[in-house]
Amino acid sequence: MLIKRILYPFLHPTRRNSSTMVRFLGQQDAIKIDEELFNDYKFSVDQLMELAGLSCATAIAKCYPADTIGKKAILICCGPGNNGGDGLVCARHLQLFGYTTKIFYPKRTEKPLYTNLVHQANASNAVLLEKLPQQSDIDSNYGLIVDALFGFSFKPPVRDSFKPVIELMKCSKVPLVSIDIPSGWHVEDGKPDDGIDPEMLISLTAPKQCAQTFTGKYHYLGGRFVPPQLEDKYKLNIPQYPGTECCVSLK
Repeated sequence: MLIKRILYPFLHPTRRNSSTMVRFLGQQDAIKIDEELFNDYKFSVDQLMELAGLSCATAIAKCYPADTIGKKAILICCGPGNNGGDGLVCARHLQLFGYTTKIFYPKRTEKPLYTNLVHQANASNAVLLEKLPQQSDIDSNYGLIVDALFGFSFKPPVRDSFKPVIELMKCSKVPLVSIDIPSGWHVEDGKPDDGIDPEMLISLTAPKQCAQTFTGKYHYLGGRFVPPQLEDKYKLNIPQYPGTECCVSLK
C-alpha cells in the first residue's frame, strides 16, 4: 500500500504545470479549508453544496452517458450530513440531465436546507424510496449507484444503521460512484479490508489522502470554487479546469 502512495503522482500525472502536483488533503486540513470558505470567503453551505452536486452530476454524465444506462435508474444513497446534501443536489441535476434517479435517504435531518433539497429533488421527478432495494432489484433495474453517505468528517467504524447500505454497495454488480470519500474508508489511510470498491471517485475542493489508494477506473475533481488565495495558502495545486467545465479528470 505504501508503494502505491509513493508512486501515485507518477502513475497519474495530473499537473497544473511541469513543476507542481495536486495536493492530497488530510482530514484536519480539509476541515480547516471548509471553515475558511465559510468564515473568511463568505460562502454559504447551500451555495457550496449546489456547486459540488452539479460538478458530481456533470462528471457522472461524462463517464456514464445516459444512453449507456438505457432505461435503468441511478440509485443515490444519501447520508445525514453535507455529503448526503451533495448527493441530493447531484440527483436533481442528473434528473434534469435526462437520467432516472431514485434516492435512498434513511436518516433525514429536519434542517430547512435538507428539507428544501428533498423538495427540489421531488420537484425534478427524482423518486424518494421508502426502503433500500433488494440486491436482485439493484442488479436488474439499476445502472449505477452513487455513494453519498459519508464525507471527510467520517471516523470509523460504520454505524449499524448504515451497514446494510454499505453491504449492498459492496456486493452489487452495478458500477459504484463515490462522492469525495468512499463511504467507510478512513480519510487518510484509505480502504479498510472490508471496504467498498468504487469504480469512480469524485473528489471535491481537493482530493483527500485516501484517494492515493484509489484504484478505480475514473477519478474526477469537482467544485470549481476555491479562491486563488486559499489555494496558494494550502498549496493545493489544483489542475486547470478546461474552459468553462466544473469538473476535471485526475485519472
